[in-house]
Amino acid sequence: MGEELKQKLFNNKEDGWDSTNEKQREEIFNLSEQYMNFLNVAKTEREFIKEAKKMADAHGFKDIMEFNTLRPGDKIYFINRQKSMYLAIIGENTIEEGMHIIGSHVDSPRLDLKPNPLYEDTGLAYLKTHYYGGIKKYQWTTIPLSMHGVIVKANGEKIEINIGEDENDPIFTITDLLPHLAQEQMEKKLKNGVEGENLNLLIGSIPLGDKKVSERVKLNILSILNKKYGITEADLTSSEIELVPAFKARTLGLDGSLVAAYGQDDKVCACTSLFAMMELENVKNTAICILSDKEEIGSMGNTGMESHMFDFFISEILNKLGVNRPNLLDKVFCFSKMLSSDVDAGFDPIYASVSDKHNAGFLGKGISLNKYTGSRGKSGASDANAEYVAWVRNVLEKNKILYQIAELGKVDVGGGGTIAYIIANKGADVIDCGVPVLSMHAPYEVTSKYDVYSAYKTYKAFWEE
Repeated sequence: MGEELKQKLFNNKEDGWDSTNEKQREEIFNLSEQYMNFLNVAKTEREFIKEAKKMADAHGFKDIMEFNTLRPGDKIYFINRQKSMYLAIIGENTIEEGMHIIGSHVDSPRLDLKPNPLYEDTGLAYLKTHYYGGIKKYQWTTIPLSMHGVIVKANGEKIEINIGEDENDPIFTITDLLPHLAQEQMEKKLKNGVEGENLNLLIGSIPLGDKKVSERVKLNILSILNKKYGITEADLTSSEIELVPAFKARTLGLDGSLVAAYGQDDKVCACTSLFAMMELENVKNTAICILSDKEEIGSMGNTGMESHMFDFFISEILNKLGVNRPNLLDKVFCFSKMLSSDVDAGFDPIYASVSDKHNAGFLGKGISLNKYTGSRGKSGASDANAEYVAWVRNVLEKNKILYQIAELGKVDVGGGGTIAYIIANKGADVIDCGVPVLSMHAPYEVTSKYDVYSAYKTYKAFWEE
């Protein structure tokens, strides 16, 4: 009697793997394989958008600028400066009834080259970097790094760079002190153990043959770059080159249950929402998929969600549906629903002290809903109202999707934010909804394959509602 009542009344967090059969596990592993393959070719925001466009084109999506008019069922996208992308499927219902939006971001913490990066010191050539997003600086030393990005010459010629991913490529690294000489370093606070200004990338050591010139190692590096790419040192000033871990996305664990990869914050949500949108055909409400940039540094800039580029995309939809009028854009947002698909901090038993166990997201227990984020007294949070939380719960429960409702760590321990507040400020109902991650913002993050699958199922169900 008591056990039955407990089952009925308690909010138990089940382990997702317990409810899967052999066929479902095969689906989970197949999706995760597709996800890992995507991560391996899309480590930067530019690469992600490039691959997303290929996938969208293959599934019948077209650039919105190719359309003069739109009608239900049309599949469209808009690419913003090769670093963010908005996709949509026009719904059967009038757009005034609101859109169903899922928004994730495709940028991840990394190291960027400084505008004038190349220098030589005591026979070694280096590139100076500036870290991007919240990192633990010591984690980026003594690991293999690859170089990705673009160099744009003054004449507009664009050169794509990708060095370190192919097994035959060289890799790069940032050196650290040997423990024998690190007594002073070891006495510093962890955050100061490696200074940001010392995150300099080692790239070569062979001097050019002419002993009469100075900085022969730097000159040799420039000679190599000039022969391969036709560039000079000045061309580096108009480049966007990112340094990311050269690690491949891999299956983790003897049971094959986990994914280890760089950039899963937030590409795990971006990938699963993109995959889910590719499976949609007819939808009731217009379905929108946001793949945004710059979230890790506050969503600023013309490729971040704080810009008006997303509003421009929706305005173009209204124009080409032939329904636009003053204030309609505001009305559409006010009647829309959104899942801010960003990751949650997975509960790590090794570091249990920073989490409230009763309100944490656990790996393998399904999609994680964060009613609010922010820090301390919910500062900077988008706090979803109870009615909308109940609506989302209903979608998940009737589709038999396992979920957990969590928050990011203990009160006063820390906090974080997503793009949720930006769309909420436009009037939409928004809740954060993503995959729990271990080692978030580290060069190698960990997720559960079950949760990856849960995210895919959640996003698809939300759009089909």
